[in-house]
Order: sequence, then C-alpha cells, then structure tokens
Amino acid sequence: MNDKDSNKDISKKPILKWPGGKRWVTECIKSIIMVGRYRRYLEPFLGGGALFFALAPDNSILSDINAELIITYQQVRDQPDKLIRKLRKIPVNLPTYNKMRNEKPAEALDQAVRFLYLNRTAFAGMYRVNRKGEFNVPFGGGQRTPASLWEDGLLRAASEALKKAKIICCDFKDVVKDAHRGDLVYCDPTYTTAHSNNGFIRYNEKNFSWKDQEELALASRRAANRGATVIVSNAYNKDIRKLYAGAKTLSLTRMSLICPDVSKRKSVEEYLFIYNE
Repeated sequence: MNDKDSNKDISKKPILKWPGGKRWVTECIKSIIMVGRYRRYLEPFLGGGALFFALAPDNSILSDINAELIITYQQVRDQPDKLIRKLRKIPVNLPTYNKMRNEKPAEALDQAVRFLYLNRTAFAGMYRVNRKGEFNVPFGGGQRTPASLWEDGLLRAASEALKKAKIICCDFKDVVKDAHRGDLVYCDPTYTTAHSNNGFIRYNEKNFSWKDQEELALASRRAANRGATVIVSNAYNKDIRKLYAGAKTLSLTRMSLICPDVSKRKSVEEYLFIYNE
C-alpha cells in the first residue's frame, strides 16, 4: 500500500470510540446505495459518524442533539493542531482522568479537548451522563489513550473530511424535514422500543422515547415521499418494524463489544430500513 492509499484509509476512520457505532455496517450500506450520486448527505444522529467518514461526501449536514459532541466536531474541523498540542500535554492516569471528568471548561476548544480525552481513555469509549448531565463513565486504563489521534493522523484527516460539512446542534426533525430529492439521509437513533424500561438509554439526559421513534418513522417516510433516499438503523423489534412498513427491510447481525469478557459477548440483531433504494 502506498502513502496515498494509506492516507485515504485513514480519512475513512472515525475519531471517536462510540458504543453502537456503525463502522461494522458501512460496507453493507455502501453496497446498497450508489455512492457519489447524491447531492447532499444528511446525518441527524451523528454519534461516531462512521458512515460519514466511510463515504467522505462532498456536501453534508451533520447534526446531533448532544451539544458537547457537536462542539468537538466543530473544533476538530477548525482547530486540529491546537487540539493535538493540548491533548499531547495531558497525562493518562486515573487522577488526571477524574480531574478531567469533573471539569466544566468554558471555552469551546477546551471542551473539545476534554471530550476527546475522556472518549479515548474511558471504559469502552462510552459516553454516558447522569440525570444532572454529568459524565460518569469510569477510567478505562490499559491501552486506552488518545495518542492514535495524532500518531496515526486520525484527527487531521478527520478535520479535512469535516471541512466539507455543516455541523449543527439540533433535533433530528429539523434536519430530516429539509431532505429532498437527491439527498441521502442516514439515521442511527438510540434504540428504544415500545416500553419505557427497555435498556436503550440515550447518551444525553433525555431518553429517546417511543414517541420519538414514531416521529422519526413519520419524518423518514415524508422525506422519502419528497424523493430523498432514507436509511434507518434500528432495534430488531416487531413494534419498530411495524413503524417502517413499506420500507425495504434488512436484518443484520453483529457482536456486542461492550462486555470486557470476550467469551460473554453475544450476537445482536438490528434492522436496516431503506426508502428509495
């Protein structure tokens, strides 16, 4: 592999470790769609952005309701070198981790530094907050460090990819309602089913409720009726499937990576719903 090919591969890698991330499904989606035929790419549940980085579209709208996440991506796009300089100075150990976890930086750059540091050093790269909105994931230890962000060129490559994107903090409905013919919309919500105690807890203070699921399904159908191609990842659940009647439906299987004991990890099924393939 030459340097040009290597740089191209790096640009396709997410910078965040994200539970429920869709790196594993990107090749499947790429095989379904005609990559490059869309005028815009819209992703209203950005998270780790695996599909965005895999497609590397020229014109994107990326959004999420998580303000800290969006600030981080904006800073990665605009100030990658400053982020790297600050991250390199922070030691990776339990006392420093706890100190960073309890801080509340006022400046956007420092908020992004904190977010990236915690994501790369927390257990399993999880993002979880309590009811007060406080980050409460324990220290990961071991080989979990942010060093690959600069040593492997991930952060600078991500910055270049993000320069072509509009990155905003908003509700998913505000983005999906703007989708029209020629747009590709990919939605990867937190998987919530028809009962409230379902174990799928949204990564910010608010649960992604069943009402939210209904509104997403409705918004997706309306966008498809306007001519957009819409793809939705969701829970393998009969109530969820009913919401997407009329969409092409695929069942995908992956291994859960959250449990630290590999022998206890279980296979997980998910649905992929597609309108206007």
